[in-house]
Amino acid sequence: MFKFDINIEKEIIENAIKKIRKFDWSKVKTTKSWKMGTNKEQLLEICKYWTSEYKWHKEQEKLNTFNHFKAQVDNLDIHFIYEKGKTKNTIPLLISHGWPGSIVEFKNIIGPLTDPNKYNIDDTMSFDVIAPSIPGFIFSQSPTTPYGPRKIANIYNSLMQKVLGYNKYLAQGGDWGGAIASWLGYDYPEYCMGIHLNIMIMRDKNGPISKEEKKWHKDLVNSQLLEEGYRSLQSTKPQTLSYAMIDNPVGIAAWIIEKFYGWSDLRKLRFLEIYDIDDIITNIMLYIITNSFATSTWIYYGRRIEGGRILNIDNRRVEIPTACALFPEEFLLWPPKSYVERLYNVTQWTEFNKGGHFAALENPMALLNDIRYFSKQFR
Repeated sequence: MFKFDINIEKEIIENAIKKIRKFDWSKVKTTKSWKMGTNKEQLLEICKYWTSEYKWHKEQEKLNTFNHFKAQVDNLDIHFIYEKGKTKNTIPLLISHGWPGSIVEFKNIIGPLTDPNKYNIDDTMSFDVIAPSIPGFIFSQSPTTPYGPRKIANIYNSLMQKVLGYNKYLAQGGDWGGAIASWLGYDYPEYCMGIHLNIMIMRDKNGPISKEEKKWHKDLVNSQLLEEGYRSLQSTKPQTLSYAMIDNPVGIAAWIIEKFYGWSDLRKLRFLEIYDIDDIITNIMLYIITNSFATSTWIYYGRRIEGGRILNIDNRRVEIPTACALFPEEFLLWPPKSYVERLYNVTQWTEFNKGGHFAALENPMALLNDIRYFSKQFR
């Protein structure tokens, strides 16, 4: 394990900006909505800011206010943020991002989780926060073949137990982090004490049973019909996509921004009212400057090879305490509680009135408080 600072060469940043400036926008048709994909006017607005006002070195400094490390786990160099809690009553908490997110998602919650007094929050509890980058994402080394979330859970458990020396810890996750946390709870209950999920990504091999569950499943299928394109491509032919994205920062931005837009709670706020434009660009830049967009998509392929979404493969469920945080505009519709309880020992079920898929950025205080409340039973 060694200390790691983000220090990207100026030439790499300038090269990316130069490519964005050279992009020929006249070749892209203008559409009035997002129904066909990323809106040209919105993307052009972001790219103009990106090439004129955005300052990578300032965002790099912000990221480097956190303690970054790398450690070799199962022959891979895994990058992670590691911030120790500032109170005596501290619990280790592994927080996992997904695609197309990154550690940027956690910038607003790491501080309050580790140093609540600084944020005028009840300081009777804090966390040692460990936030890894998924293998193949940004600063974490890519495996030679795609890994799915179950294999990644094995790596994360080794990181927590063998590298950092924690024999007990909590795990939290949304998107792929929700799948990784689920497998940690399923395969390593002797180490992982509890999991907190803000997505329900896993499935029951028996399918929906009750009338309510069958209606949810029908609604889910209908809601996902127009979301299957990226998922099908990344889980079957990710290598083909990589050729289109190499040396194409605007293409990567379009691919990622479409998901941030489509999976967010836009009922009352516009896209760039929900998110800080610098955060959106920094998240994209991390993929570009590390040339990791292609390998970040491999996890979809890896899950398919592992066996898909089914959790109760051998008729077991996650028996450790599980918290479910339901944000209303999560694009992957939550099942009824009866369905979830066949897969998890649900001890906390919270329904929020705002927020979507990227909860740590959209509604950070709600997510933060829910994690803190869940942790009380382990202190």
